[in-house]
Amino acid sequence: MNTKELQLALNNLSYPGLSRTLGELKLISDVKVSNESATIELLTVSDDSYLSVKTAIETAFSQSFTSLHITKKVLAQKDTNYGNSATPNNRAPYAKNVIAITSGKGGVGKSTVSVNLAIALAQKGYKVGILDADVYGPNVPRLTNTDLEKISWNDDNKIVPCENYGLKIMSVALTTPTSDTPLVWRSSVAVSALIQFLEDVAWGELDFMVIDMPPGTGDIQLTMAQELPITAGVIVTTPQLVASDDVSRSIRMFQDIHVPMAGLVENMSYFVAPDTGTRYDIFGNGGGARLAERYNIPLLGQIPLNMDIREGSDNGEPPVVLGNDTLKSYYREIVENMLKAVKFRL
Repeated sequence: MNTKELQLALNNLSYPGLSRTLGELKLISDVKVSNESATIELLTVSDDSYLSVKTAIETAFSQSFTSLHITKKVLAQKDTNYGNSATPNNRAPYAKNVIAITSGKGGVGKSTVSVNLAIALAQKGYKVGILDADVYGPNVPRLTNTDLEKISWNDDNKIVPCENYGLKIMSVALTTPTSDTPLVWRSSVAVSALIQFLEDVAWGELDFMVIDMPPGTGDIQLTMAQELPITAGVIVTTPQLVASDDVSRSIRMFQDIHVPMAGLVENMSYFVAPDTGTRYDIFGNGGGARLAERYNIPLLGQIPLNMDIREGSDNGEPPVVLGNDTLKSYYREIVENMLKAVKFRL
């Protein structure tokens, strides 16, 4: 087998567990065959992906060569000359506005709110992209019914974002071999990946870039504020006192790093029993309103705890698209209030 034949065979080799070939995924950087010895250089996103592809190649071709050397190409390091939150860099000049959506703690429905607000903006005719920056718990692909998609590259060697419901979508979950692959990354690696998603994805011109942040007040929130001129921050909470305590820290973080606040969304505010119509304040009541008053920020809206929202989200059917008029109104009203609260570039 000569170099050309091996190159062709590698391009036709399936990626482990996927219906895509290594050639389609553009994972082969260089191939050389000399004296029954083959050298293969791979372009893979992560060490886990490299090991999977390496094993597949060894299984397929180890009998064809006396020696098989498979390496991973060392890519040039991204510029890590970070800005600061007072005078941030702009790694997304293609986006007129950047909206950062975060929460003080996990489990409050931040990603569900992020996806539905992004779609509500798209429904108004805006060009919208959503970046799933919650690298350790990426849920945006499932919520947008793109969880079976995998990344590909265009002719300019840019990553092509997935598209659905009028959104351009990028998530680290689209780069892993399986949906349950854990990302055991230090924060510096996670930050580098997000910078790549900002700079090396073919987003096109956007009116809004919506960023689904991880919960809390960590490295990624700080880096995004340093690397992007964030137009507005949106905080998601529940009425529960424990959630309110954590959200207070997130609000203070946004204020301290000079991010303008569009306001607060209270999710899972109450439950209305479908059989009796009785309202139950399962997580307490008034938590969002008290926080909004305390920190002098708008309460953008309240979204109830609703089975249709939960089921639609689990099935990748966002309620702002496929829900009834009442469900759609929750998210559309929040978007209208957000657009009034902050001066966006439109």
